Amino acid sequence: MTNINYAQATGAYQDALRAAERILERAGALSAEAQAPQTTGGTSFMDMVGESLQSAAAKGYKSEAVAMQALSGKANLTDVVTAVTNAETALNTVVAIRDKVIGAYQDIIRMPI
Repeated sequence: MTNINYAQATGAYQDALRAAERILERAGALSAEAQAPQTTGGTSFMDMVGESLQSAAAKGYKSEAVAMQALSGKANLTDVVTAVTNAETALNTVVAIRDKVIGAYQDIIRMPI
């Protein structure tokens, strides 16, 4: 039988949470610095990306909370699976957006001047 050290697992989750919070704080600071006057009246691309990151982070936090509730016996396994699936979908969306942005940047770099 595998010996599980819950204190180490909890510490690892807390470290990951702190790292995610620092990333969100930096993204918020960059978004505030990069605010440009909007001529079209719509939301900027930076706002859209920031909202996507915040939504993905919120779903990740929710899945962690539900998982912790399940460990303490207060949540159903179905709720845990649903929350984790939602977080995974949000993460996959953010990764897909990142890949598209990197692809667009590479296309711009390859353009002749």
